[in-house]
Amino acid sequence: MEKTVADIAVAGSLATVAFDIFGQAISPGLGFAGLSPVPLANQVISTLTGQGWMPGAHALHYAAGVIGYPLGWFLIGEPLRRKFTPSLPWYAAAAAYGVGLWIFALYIMASLIAGMPPFLGFTGITWVALVGHVLFALVAAAVLRARRGGDD
Repeated sequence: MEKTVADIAVAGSLATVAFDIFGQAISPGLGFAGLSPVPLANQVISTLTGQGWMPGAHALHYAAGVIGYPLGWFLIGEPLRRKFTPSLPWYAAAAAYGVGLWIFALYIMASLIAGMPPFLGFTGITWVALVGHVLFALVAAAVLRARRGGDD
């Protein structure tokens, strides 16, 4: 159990760093939109509580990245792949999981909860977020495979 928790936390930490570096340094450095997940998390907090709280927004961003999203891959994404599409390469399933994370973040959290336009209006940030979430999922899945001994 302790190894599983550590594996998830390490995978989530590395994936979050990859997501943040891509979204806040590489993408804007190349002239594309920059990601700002903490202000989005703060808007969610503000919608739910009536007041934003940046420390909580940072905590929400890191809790989702370090624990929540990799836990979803570990408990749902990878088991579904193994059961229903075992011939699908892990990286293809992880990329699909990343698209699911993108839908969750930009539609459920940003639109349905925070009240922003669906998928942030399909502007430049939408597509940077798609790449960022797919990158996150690929890194998290790869780290979990490496730490747990992937067999396919």
